[in-house]
Amino acid sequence: MTILRRGLFAAAALALVLPLAHMAGAQAPLTFRGSLDTSATHHRTISIGDYLKKVEEASGGTIKTQLFHSGQLYKDVNVAKALRDGGIEMAAPGVWVLSGFIPDTDIVQLPVFYGQSLEQQLKIFDGPVGQKINAEIERKLGVKVLGPWLNLGLSNYYSTKKALNDFADLRGLKIRTSGGAGQFARAKFFGAIPNMTPWPDVPLALAQGTFDALSTSNESTESAKLYDSGVKYVFEDHQFLGLYIPMVSGVFWNKLTPAQQKLLVDVWAQNIPTYRKNMEDAQQAARKTLMEHGLVFVVPTPAQIAAMRQKMMAEQDAIARELKLTPDLVKEATAEMEQAQKTQ
Repeated sequence: MTILRRGLFAAAALALVLPLAHMAGAQAPLTFRGSLDTSATHHRTISIGDYLKKVEEASGGTIKTQLFHSGQLYKDVNVAKALRDGGIEMAAPGVWVLSGFIPDTDIVQLPVFYGQSLEQQLKIFDGPVGQKINAEIERKLGVKVLGPWLNLGLSNYYSTKKALNDFADLRGLKIRTSGGAGQFARAKFFGAIPNMTPWPDVPLALAQGTFDALSTSNESTESAKLYDSGVKYVFEDHQFLGLYIPMVSGVFWNKLTPAQQKLLVDVWAQNIPTYRKNMEDAQQAARKTLMEHGLVFVVPTPAQIAAMRQKMMAEQDAIARELKLTPDLVKEATAEMEQAQKTQ
């Protein structure tokens, strides 16, 4: 073989080897999937979708993100176990769903929070109370909580056939809740019969008359078009603040470099103020849309709310025990809320 031919063979071989060597040396992007059971138009879905997009962009292609909504992968009632087992990389389940694993997430159901403003409640859950709950979640589920919780909004009662003009009108109704002993306890307090139905199943269940009313928010009602399923009346009592906790599976978290871990936390921190504001705006817009579709809103006066909260407070210790809340955490949260009331 001539020197020229040997050179050509060597060059051809090198041309084949170099791309393979490059491919072997380059690490494939990590797949980062988010699972939600709310619809594509729900603002939790929109917020998490935006977050995933920003993470992918900021990662420079080292993290490839995907969003699965409407329970395509998991309903929220099953997503905590999927996170723990590494079956999904990210989710943002509601505190009510997590209460079966971490009872303290049901602290939002304490009577002291009934009818209180979103701003006052967020201040408490952003502080030491929320941080202690985050630590519990991380320890028990083996996840990483990304940061401040995403507010769904203040929940109310929505009914199909019976007009809701007063607290007494709730008596005897079969009321769907999103789960958790706290919501069951409140429904029973009003003499109602609690029901738990996963959110993706709610429209059909309503249309079939499985329950008479439900506890949810204006935005959730509007985004699911529950007026098409028969919802007509709203008792806007702001009974509790719905919150979603953003978390990443520990299995996935441990695959990340320290820089990638910081990126996930930083992107959430940078955007959560916007997501919260968007959620507040969405609740207001949804209320207007629901009224345009003929829903009748009854709003209890501040005095009525305060009087009802006072009645509930007589049962708070018993409710806290039923919910298996940490006593010291209950005392801390109650003291902070009561102090906020004095200074408002």
